[in-house]
Amino acid sequence: MPSGGPAVSVASRPAGTPPPAGRDAADRPAIAVGVGVQVVSALGYYAVMGHLVAHLRHDVGLLAGTIGLALGTRFLVQSALQPPLGALIDVLGAPRTGALACALRVASFALLATTDGRLGLFGAACLLGAGGALFVPAVQAIIAGTSPARRPAGFAAYLISGQVTAIVAPLVGLAVLRDGGFGPLAAGGAGCWAIAGCLFLYVGGRRRPGADRVPAGARTATFRGMATVVRDRAFLRFAGATAASILLAGETTTVVPLKGFGSNWTTVFFCVAAAATAAVQPWCAAGSRADRPRVLQTGLLLMGACYLALLPLEGNGDVPQVSGLVAAAALAGAGQGLMQSSVFQSIARYAPPERIGAYLGVSSFVSGMVVFAGDPAVGSLFDTGPAGAATALAALAVLGPLSAAACAQPLIRGGPAEITN
Repeated sequence: MPSGGPAVSVASRPAGTPPPAGRDAADRPAIAVGVGVQVVSALGYYAVMGHLVAHLRHDVGLLAGTIGLALGTRFLVQSALQPPLGALIDVLGAPRTGALACALRVASFALLATTDGRLGLFGAACLLGAGGALFVPAVQAIIAGTSPARRPAGFAAYLISGQVTAIVAPLVGLAVLRDGGFGPLAAGGAGCWAIAGCLFLYVGGRRRPGADRVPAGARTATFRGMATVVRDRAFLRFAGATAASILLAGETTTVVPLKGFGSNWTTVFFCVAAAATAAVQPWCAAGSRADRPRVLQTGLLLMGACYLALLPLEGNGDVPQVSGLVAAAALAGAGQGLMQSSVFQSIARYAPPERIGAYLGVSSFVSGMVVFAGDPAVGSLFDTGPAGAATALAALAVLGPLSAAACAQPLIRGGPAEITN
C-alpha cells in the first residue's frame, strides 16, 4: 500500500484518531488496487502451484519427502524474512516492496520452468519465499489501511477475487500443461507476476513527489516496529494459537496429489475449495462477524474435518472416491475462508495503523515455522507407505480441533489505545 499518500497510508495517523474527511471515498481505489494485484498474481500462482507437486513427483521423479522439504524451505525463508520485511513496509510503503516481491516471484517461476533437479527446486523455493515475505504483508496492508467501516468488505472482495481466480487458474494451467508441458506453464506464471509488479509501480507513480524517498532512520524505525510486536504478549499468544491455520490450509496442496489423485481430480479439488472460500466471505464481512472467536474456531474445525474426509480415499476416481474428494474440498474451502478472514480482521483491528506491517509479518513468521516443521513431516510419512499416510492425515485432523480450543479468547487490546470497529 502506498505510504505517504493521502488515501492509503498505513502510517498516516496515530492509533485512535478519527479518519480524515473523504476517507471512505479514498478507500475505494485502495481496495481496487489490492483486488487487481490479487487477481493477476493469483492467476500466475495457482495455475502453476496446483500442478507443481504432481510434476515434481511424476515428471521429475522426486521423493515425497524431498518435495515436502522444498515446500517447507519456501515457508522457512518466507517466515524468517517476514518480521523485518513486514516492519520495513511500514516505513517504505507497498509500491516499492510489492514491486520487488513480484520481481523475486518472476525469477522463482522462471527457475521452476527450467529446473529438472533438486538444486533448482530449492533455489526456486528460496526465491518464492523471499518474494512472499514482501508480497503478502504489502498487498494486505492496502486493505488493512482502509477505514474500519470498509475493511471487512474490502478484505472480502480481496479474498473473493483471489479465490475466483484460483478456480479459473488451475483450469488454465491444466490446458497449458496438456498443450506445452510444465515449462511453458511456469513461464506464463512468471509473466503474470511481472504484470502484478507493474501494477505496484503504477500505484507508486501516482504518489506525490518525493514519496518514494527512503526516510532517514528507516533502519531504526524498522527495528523499533519489530520490537513493539515482540513485546506484545497478548498478540504473541494469539499468533501461537493460530499458527497451525496456515499448515492446515496449505497442506492439501501436498496431500491430495500424494493420495493418488491425478491432475484432473486435483484441479477439481482446488476449484471446489476456492468456490467455498469465496462463498463464505459475504457472511464474514456482514456485521464484522469475522472478529468473533467462534468463526475462527469453526474454520479450524472444518479444516480438521477435511483431513478426516480425505483419510479413507484412495484416488481411484470412482463415484464414492470423487464424492469424498468434493466433500473434503468443500470443508477445506469453507474452513480456509473463515480462518483467513478471522485472523486478518483480528490483526487489522488490534494493530496500530503505523505498525500493521510488523504485526502481519510476525504473525506470518510464527505460522511459517509450523509449516516448515509440518510439511516435511507429512511428506516423509507418506513415503513410508499407507500406514504413514494415514498417520499424517489423522494428525492433521486432530490438529484442527486442538487449535480451535487454543483460540477461544479474542484478540483485544486493553486500555485507552484499543482500536475498535
